[in-house]
Amino acid sequence: MSYPNYGQASYNSMPQPGNPRATEAWALTEAARRMSLAQKPEVSDEELLVAVRLNWRLWTIFQAELASPECPLPLEMRQDMLSLCNFIDKRTVEIISDVDRAKIDALININRQIAAGLFATPSQAEEASADQTAAPASTNDVV
Repeated sequence: MSYPNYGQASYNSMPQPGNPRATEAWALTEAARRMSLAQKPEVSDEELLVAVRLNWRLWTIFQAELASPECPLPLEMRQDMLSLCNFIDKRTVEIISDVDRAKIDALININRQIAAGLFATPSQAEEASADQTAAPASTNDVV
């Protein structure tokens, strides 16, 4: 039985040019999808590693952009993202050196979370952030 090449590009759902946020979100989602499919037990370790290495290349591109002096992101956000890139690097090396399918879950989840933030419009992201930081009302506060 033959399995699809999880590192091979599928361009039929690729976003239109001119929207970098959508392109980055698509790339992260696609890498997460490929790792998730490759994580299945019937898929060979080599195919799994192809998907993991593809994700690593994507994050290396992000890392290079974030480290560039021309990066328009605020310094604190750049530092946070570079820390995340560092985690991706370390986890990927762990997976490549000793294939552990369970360790891939963290990479998949990170990709999906970052992609969700990129897919959200700026106003949606601000509303979600405000909702998460607002303190829940307590029934004990009623006088």
